[in-house]
Amino acid sequence: MPENPETSGTPGTTGASYAAAGVDIEAGDRAVELMKEWVKKTQRPEVLGGIGGFAGLFDASALKRFERPLLASATDGVGTKVDIARRLGVYDTIGHDLVAMVMDDIVVCGAEPLFMTDYICVGKVHPERVAAIVKGIAEGCVLAGCALVGGETAEHPGLLGPDDFDVAGAGTGVVEADRLLGADRIRTGDAVIAMAASGLHSNGYSLVRHVLLNQAGLSLDAHIEEFGRTLGEELLVPTKIYSLDCLALTRTTDVHAYSHITGGGLAANLARVIPDTLHAIVDRSTWTPDPVFDLVGRTGSVDRLELEKTLNMGVGMIAIVPEESADVALATLADRGVDAWVAGEITDRTDAHTTGAELVGDYATN
Repeated sequence: MPENPETSGTPGTTGASYAAAGVDIEAGDRAVELMKEWVKKTQRPEVLGGIGGFAGLFDASALKRFERPLLASATDGVGTKVDIARRLGVYDTIGHDLVAMVMDDIVVCGAEPLFMTDYICVGKVHPERVAAIVKGIAEGCVLAGCALVGGETAEHPGLLGPDDFDVAGAGTGVVEADRLLGADRIRTGDAVIAMAASGLHSNGYSLVRHVLLNQAGLSLDAHIEEFGRTLGEELLVPTKIYSLDCLALTRTTDVHAYSHITGGGLAANLARVIPDTLHAIVDRSTWTPDPVFDLVGRTGSVDRLELEKTLNMGVGMIAIVPEESADVALATLADRGVDAWVAGEITDRTDAHTTGAELVGDYATN
């Protein structure tokens, strides 16, 4: 029988194709070309080769300067904050959030960020959009002091809408074994130093979107007096990247531990680095959360404890240092432009203390 021209795989027929299924290989190639200049800006001397290979290469001989190098690894995404970026058509800031989520987890143990890879999943490849996302990731890598050694862009037509996307990343860092930070270094009387967040960062956006956009029906273009900008601009403020600030602090101060305040809030994340015999007390009266936290709580009638276990409430990173080192630590951070303050202390654990960390008092008001 003669072949059906609609199903034949011979040249010149109209059979099924990858492009007909919604995957545009040429657009993907164009996106790679557009992102190359940004990836190049992140290169460290240990990086071999360039973008386009099957794997990123990092010269591990650079680790010979360590007596006993420990590799630290982390992976993360930015959650439903990508929906705000999609709605506003702003793609060049979300990458900062991704780097912060990954590399600020790595620096918590005292590790120096080395390199990162990204994964961008889209419904349809718009080369300029993908390049803008990578631009943001590359800029974030520069701020974190790491290289962007590779990544993947995947087109998923039929699963995602043509304007939908998501991002994820993985990173690696290194720390000398005898300089590893953590719970075993913390002592009674240590000071808990809070570093200010740049805003909501990249956690709790399911609650924020539900309250402000779905329940209250606010427009992302609406000007909010307390913010001095639109709601969308406030919600897209990039997550602060603390990596180099934390590394600088470890060079000037005897840091015992860090805690990156992400999903779960301040108390829960701080408790992760507190030993079973000790307890962290954080005094709310030492700072005033930014207006966006009040707007979410007030608009959605969200209980304070619910807010505190969902949002960072204005604190993005915690450093735990000896009490006598607190002034030096604050001076170091101030020199680097980081707003920081002594927010609490480490005490002995009692029967009444079951969580490892707690917030006490009421927030200061302006």
